[in-house]
Parts: sequence; C-alpha cells; structure tokens
Amino acid sequence: MTYEVVISGFGGQGVMIIGQLLAYAGMLEGKKVSFMPSYGPEMRGGTANCAVIISDEVIGNPLVSTPQVLVAMNNPSIEKFEPMMASNGVVLTNTSIVDRLQTRADVKFFGVAANDIAADLKNAKTANIVMLGALLKIVPLIKPESLILAFEKKFVAKPEVIGINKKAFECGAAAVK
Repeated sequence: MTYEVVISGFGGQGVMIIGQLLAYAGMLEGKKVSFMPSYGPEMRGGTANCAVIISDEVIGNPLVSTPQVLVAMNNPSIEKFEPMMASNGVVLTNTSIVDRLQTRADVKFFGVAANDIAADLKNAKTANIVMLGALLKIVPLIKPESLILAFEKKFVAKPEVIGINKKAFECGAAAVK
C-alpha cells in the first residue's frame, strides 16, 4: 500500500515535525519513505507544508500532486490543498483554527480541536502531535507504536518533552469520532 500525505499550516505549528515523524516511523517499519519540506518566506508565521510518501514499494517520484491524505492546520492549507485531493481521500483539520466548511462530497472530512486539546494539556506546542494521534486513528499509515518509538529516538536529547507528547498523541486519537 502507498500513502501520499500533505501536512500544511503556518510556520511554527510543527507541520515539519509531523512529516519527519511519519517518515522516521515508516523507516522503522521497513517501509519506503519520502519527505519533502516546503517553506514560505518566513520560518515562523509564514506558510509551511511537507509531502510524505509511505509505501511498501519503491517510490519512483517523491512529488505529491494528488494527495490521499491532507492534514490542515489552518484555513489557507485547506484552500490550497483541498482541490488537489484524490477522490475518497481524507482531510483532517484543526478545528480550533479552521472554520472553512468542506466543499467536496468525494472526500472524507474529520476535525479535531487540536489547539484546544493542547491548551487543556497546558502545552500549546503539542497541537501538532494531537493531530498526529488523530491522523493515525483515522488512516493506518503506520503503527502507533512505531510513531512513539520514532518520537523517542528523535527527541532523545529532550526527554522532558516525551511524556507530554505521548499524552497529546493519545488525546488526539481519543478525539476522533
């Protein structure tokens, strides 16, 4: 199976971390992966997105032109990437910020109030990990255990962030209805 994913939001929302963790976890599972970041003119506050491909087969082209999955952390992300979505694709929005209604009947929409959940956890920086937990509950890109292992490996030098992010991941998965 091959999954083509776009993660998008404002700089500083952690969209690149989501993509890096998905790619890393895919590698831990022995899958073929591709990660392509794209930044706007500003590192924080400008637009940022990344494309991730996770596959059981060799990836011939790392470009994602018709994503099957979109994680949209803000309204501009929906506006830019929803028209490109594959039919029967999945869009996951951060409903704490995204107020745009779905416009396509051939795409499944899910919403998680990631910023609100992160605020309840008393750590606004975990909204991206809340979204990641929700994403893996909706679409089986990788095993949740692989993602947790990837997180522990990526942040081995920052052990203080591991516990709160595991909790954020669990809360994101629990928020999916």
